[in-house]
Order: sequence, then C-alpha cells, then structure tokens
Amino acid sequence: MTTSLPQEKSWQSTAGTPAATHPEPFWRSLFYFNVYRLLMASGIVVITWLSPESSFGSYNPQLFLYTALAYIVFGGISLLLTRMQRLHFDRQLAIQISGDVVFVAILVYSSGGIQSGLGPLLLVPLAAAGLISRGRLALFYASIASIGILLEESYSLLNVEGYQAQYLQAGLLSLGYFAVAWLAHKLAKYTIASEQLALQRAIDLASMAEVNQLVIQDMQDGVLVVDENGKIRQHNLQAGRLIGLTSGVSAAPMLADHAPVLATQLEVWRESGNIDSDSLRIPASDAAVRIRFVPVKSDGRINTLIFLEDVSRIQAQAQQLKLAALGRLTANIAHEIRNPLSAIGHAAELLEEEKSSDPTQMRLLRIIRDNTQRLDKIVQNVLELNRRDRATPEALHLADFMHTFVADFCHAEKVASNIFVLDIGDRYVVNFDRGHLNQVLWNLCHNAWRYCRKQPGSIRLRATEGTAGNSINLDVIDDGTGIPPALLSHSFEPFFTTAAGGTGLGLYIAREMCKANGAALDCLENTIGGHFRIVCRKS
Repeated sequence: MTTSLPQEKSWQSTAGTPAATHPEPFWRSLFYFNVYRLLMASGIVVITWLSPESSFGSYNPQLFLYTALAYIVFGGISLLLTRMQRLHFDRQLAIQISGDVVFVAILVYSSGGIQSGLGPLLLVPLAAAGLISRGRLALFYASIASIGILLEESYSLLNVEGYQAQYLQAGLLSLGYFAVAWLAHKLAKYTIASEQLALQRAIDLASMAEVNQLVIQDMQDGVLVVDENGKIRQHNLQAGRLIGLTSGVSAAPMLADHAPVLATQLEVWRESGNIDSDSLRIPASDAAVRIRFVPVKSDGRINTLIFLEDVSRIQAQAQQLKLAALGRLTANIAHEIRNPLSAIGHAAELLEEEKSSDPTQMRLLRIIRDNTQRLDKIVQNVLELNRRDRATPEALHLADFMHTFVADFCHAEKVASNIFVLDIGDRYVVNFDRGHLNQVLWNLCHNAWRYCRKQPGSIRLRATEGTAGNSINLDVIDDGTGIPPALLSHSFEPFFTTAAGGTGLGLYIAREMCKANGAALDCLENTIGGHFRIVCRKS
C-alpha cells in the first residue's frame, strides 16, 4: 500500500479561469460569509416588520425598508456569484465589502445617524474580510468603512434639518474598524503560518509513512499484522513468500489457512504470553523461521505484529562466511599439507613394494595409503571452492557432450556402458562451462553408480524443455533407494556425507558451479530412486 504526498495548491492561475487563482477553502469561507450577510439582512427586515416601534428606520422608514430588501437581494446575488466562482476572488470580495459599507451607511442614515447603533454592523464584515483574504487589504477595507461612516455623518449634517453630527462617535467607530481589521490581519498571519506548518508536518508524516512502508516491504524479515480474529490485515513481500500468500488471495485472508502452525503459536501466546518454541518450519515455503509477537493497540482493537526471521538465510550467510574463511585458509596452507601427504604416501608405496609376510603391517600400510588419498581429495575439493566462479560458459551441444562424457566416465570408473540410458534429443544446446558441467555430471553419476542396482539401464540421463521456456532440464536418475526424506534438506550442505570415505563437498561444489553458470541444481522428492535435476540456460 503506497502513500501519496499532499501537494500545496498554487494561488497562480494555471487553468485560465478566475476560480483557479485561489484554493477551494477561500471560496468556501466567502460562501459562508455571504450566508451570514443574507441572514443579517433578513434579520433586519424581520425585526423592522415585527417591531415598528424600534429605532430602525426612525428618520426614513420607507428608505430603510427598501435598503434592507435591496441588501437581501445583494446578499443573494453575491452568494450565487460565489457559488459559480466566475469572477476573480479579490474582485468579488472588494465589491461585497464595498456593498456592505454602502448599505450599512444608508441604513444608519435612514435610522437617524450614528446614534442608531447600526454602525457596528460593519465590524463582522471587516473581520471576515481580513480572515478570508488572509490579511491582504484588511486595512484598506477598514478605511472604506471609515470613509463611508464619515460621509454618512457629513451628508446627514448637510441635508437633515437640525441634525447634530456625531464626528467623535464616528471617529471612535472608525478606530474600532481599524482595530478589528488589524487584529484580523494578525490572526490571518498566524493562520497562514499554522497552515504552512501543518502542511509541512503532513508532508513529513506522509513521507515518513512512505519511507516506513518501503523499508518494511524491503525488509529481509517477514512482517504480518493479524487482528483478534486471526485475519491478516497487512503483510510485506517477504512474509507473503514465507507463508504462501499470493496476489490472488482475498483482501483479509485467515492466518490459519496459510500457516496453521504459526496460527497455533499465536493462540498459545495470546493465552499464556509465552510460545512453545521461538522457531518453527513453515510448510508453505519449507523455510525455518524464528518468530516474535508484539501486541499493537489501534482504534480500540488489539492487533498482533508478527516478525518472521528466515533462519535458513542466516544459516546460509554463516555457512558462506565459514566456507570463505576455510577457502582462504586452505589456499594458504595447501602446499604445506600436500608436501607431507606426498611424503607419507610415497613412503607407504615404498614399504608396500617390499614383500612382507606380516599381514598386520600390510593392513597398516593400506590404511595409511587410503587415508592419505582421502586427505588429498579433501584438499582438492576445498580448493575447488575458490575456483567455482571462474566460469567461461560456451554453447554446448548437449547430445554430443553427453555421449562423450558417458564414454569417459565408463572408461575411468570401469563401468559397463549399458548401465547408462541416454534420452537426450539433438536439438538441445545449453550455455555452460565445459569443465564445470563435466565435473558436476561426474559427481552426480558417481553418486548414482554408488547407490544404484548396477544393472543395465540403472542410470538414466534425460533432457527436457524447462518450464520457463529459456531453460533446459538435465536429469540424472538412478534406480537405487534414493535419499531418505529426513536427509534431503541436508544433501547440499558442505561436509555432510553418509558415505564412509566421502568428504561431503561433492554436491555442494556441484551446486556452486551451477550457480556460477547461471544454472540451478536440485534434488527432486517423491521419486523412485535418486533424482537430481540441473536447470541450464538455453543457448
């Protein structure tokens, strides 16, 4: 699930229309201000209609009533234009504030002047204008209101007989206008700063959430979020691979359907706070994982965060480090080891040439010779670990190569040629280092010969098209007892062997050489006898 970052809308027009010059919150605020204007004008008309004895319109009731009705019409037109967003925002706001000043000034005049108490009606429009425009032109609107009130007093003085102009009250009211406009300007500045800070915090939080999401998705450990009902609410790619979740499953799959062993451990942990074992094997991926549960409370619900650490990956890394160190050590001391071995082996051969009638002495010499050869083979195999990446792949015609290989193997190992059955078409061409493929097949066929029934057709070499389309499967199959299921997962581990004289490095080196050539070596289960498959790249 990805998170998109909020973007700040520009005040500059990009669409060529007046509405595009200001964001939507500006127009929404202006709309609510027009609603207030319409309600205020309607309230004045209602009060005048229901209370004829009020001071509203005391000097000229007819002018007051008509002005109030016109004020309602003006408010309705302003509301409609605001909803349509056809005129420029600043232009609409200036026209509306100017209209407020004109109508309120006329209402004040028709009510007998400044002493009518209608002058403060402009305080709310001035404050609203300052806040809506984010402080711009706030003092300008206050000056328009002050001029309107002063002009109203001057006009009343000149045209109303016996009128006493209240310039002091008008001046104080004008000061109130400027004070309200200044406060609105300051509040607008704080509002802008708060909005920018909130926007920046939102961007930072969204960026942090996206970074966290990317980190979780790329984690080598699996992460699951499971609710109290056992439904998987969230998971990363590694967790999906470990428990067998695919893109085709439901939006909230059940943990028990994909990893029942893990679901059982989760129930035990919820009941007792402990788990039976911190590591288990997931059948879906056949991976050994170390588990850890962390409770998470969200929206009143108790979810569980499950961490799945792939133990096999850690073991593989440790194994690589061990073998790398072993390879460097062996490369440095190979000559020091081989020189004494050669001397011991040569001395044993000289002693064997002497005809001795003592059978015990001959048996001891034979033990020395066999163990010397075994040690030399171990050194040779370990040295191959440092040479496995020196691959020079070439296009090999598989049928010709396999016929030559079988002939060489039968001659070297003293094996009858009818032991092998070749099922390889002439069309298969693979990309593989010739020496590496020869060594891999030699190791596999040597193991197959050791465990097969040693009858005609006991070892079968077969080539088929790979499922990927650009690969070829090369199978080595024997009719022996096969590898026991309990030992199958250890078959490619270094120094693991069931043979008395084996080194345990043959299959490991064979797999490493396949990897160096972009191929893969696997042991297939549920087959009769041993079945190894090399997945080669098609040339």
